[in-house]
Amino acid sequence: MNYPVWDVSFGSPLLIAIVAIVHVFVSHFAVGGGLFLVLSEKRAYKRNDNVLLEWLKTHTKFFVLLTVVFGVVTGVGIWFTIGLIQPSATSTLIHSFVWGWAIEWVFFFLEITAALLYLYGWDKIDRETHIWLGWIYFIAAFLSMVIINGILAFMLTPGSWIQSHKFWEGFFNPTYFPQLFLRFSFSIALAGVYALVTSSLMKPDEKAGLVKWSVGWIIAGFVFLPLFAYWYSSNIPESVWNNALGLMPTATSYAGLITIFAIITFLLSLIALFISKKVNLIFSLLIFVFAFLTMWSFEFIREAIRKPFVITDYMYANSVYPNSFEGDGGFSPENINSKGVLNSAKWIDRDKLNNIIDKGEQVFRVECMSCHTIDGYRSMNKLLNKKGWSKENFNAMLTGLEHMNNGTMPPFVGNEDEKTALSEFIYSKVSVNETLNLSGKDLFGKYCSSCHQYDDEDPLFLALSGSDDEDIIEYASDLNGNNELMPPLVIKENDLKKLAAWIKIQFNEN
Repeated sequence: MNYPVWDVSFGSPLLIAIVAIVHVFVSHFAVGGGLFLVLSEKRAYKRNDNVLLEWLKTHTKFFVLLTVVFGVVTGVGIWFTIGLIQPSATSTLIHSFVWGWAIEWVFFFLEITAALLYLYGWDKIDRETHIWLGWIYFIAAFLSMVIINGILAFMLTPGSWIQSHKFWEGFFNPTYFPQLFLRFSFSIALAGVYALVTSSLMKPDEKAGLVKWSVGWIIAGFVFLPLFAYWYSSNIPESVWNNALGLMPTATSYAGLITIFAIITFLLSLIALFISKKVNLIFSLLIFVFAFLTMWSFEFIREAIRKPFVITDYMYANSVYPNSFEGDGGFSPENINSKGVLNSAKWIDRDKLNNIIDKGEQVFRVECMSCHTIDGYRSMNKLLNKKGWSKENFNAMLTGLEHMNNGTMPPFVGNEDEKTALSEFIYSKVSVNETLNLSGKDLFGKYCSSCHQYDDEDPLFLALSGSDDEDIIEYASDLNGNNELMPPLVIKENDLKKLAAWIKIQFNEN
């Protein structure tokens, strides 16, 4: 497909993340919270616990307002944002799983109806019927998760769907079951997290039992989370992990954070178990925040390791298809490299492209803006100043974006004039301060580390190991001739000598 781009000044990926993660944190509560309500009601009747029963009536109102009202609004917000920011991917998900969505909407309607009947059924219908309404709600909510989980998992691990495009092969993909168990486990924990918040408002002599019951759900969920997380990660294809492990800043940083946040949530919950009478709103909200950060980290990892794709091996994050096929709307590298990106994007008003900067801006909108901004989220200004690249360096680097070792970039598509126009536009908006008198190590970081590392498995190490300064300088002077995947090296003569001297010492030591 071929759609226009919605310009979000602070970064469209960040907008999707904010809306989606807030919704996920509520929608998972909608599943686990449904089970919590019905089991808590049965527990109250069995123990003749009037305190638990009266609290449940209040908690049910909170539950319905949050999940049915706020959850629905944020759910619509997700469709709104992804439809505008990633229309091609959204269209693929709709067309590939149209019956899945139809089934989910039936469950969603049943879910809302049962939730409202459950809320207004307190003290109006008999206990058995009321409990059955609770079960109907939970089953409908869980089945909604069953459906949506398949589509979400598909985006990371489409499996054999790439070849067959068959519904069930895409739905029951390699990470379907581990992700389902992982999400359900988290929904159980969230049922306890939200219950802890409302139960913390009770009187000290009444809250002890409620707090212990709520915390038990948190602990149960977090005990199983690492087991299902390991199962989930072990089913992610090696090619996806190879892009991420140790080289992708977002994935690796959040991998550390999710462990920290999960441990803190678990430990705080254990503390709450032993001070149940003293747990106040502030302490419960602290647990709430760390649970939210745990979920936030997981979703960021899941999104990050999928890069450079929005649907792995099928569509890049900028909606360009890696392979051409009938119905691709001309948005494949083969077509765009032939015709140019400005002639392939159907919605560009070419009559208004008066100069090279205007052309570069449109190239940036098509190829870069799905992930980058000039000064906002993942800003080019920050990135280029960190690297210290000149305009000539940047233009050269565009040749091999997909080979950079952070694994997150799709290839540049288009002709040489468009590549130059992109560089001109970006450097008309940013000011890069080139650091002088860099050391050899810093020069390697500036010119080489985007694609290479100094270890004995790296192609550059294999090519230059044992070489002297002159050999390295000769090799570096014709990088593209030695390896067509490498861009030409734009560097001052004195800096090249320092870089060569450092490479010789470093590579020979390894």
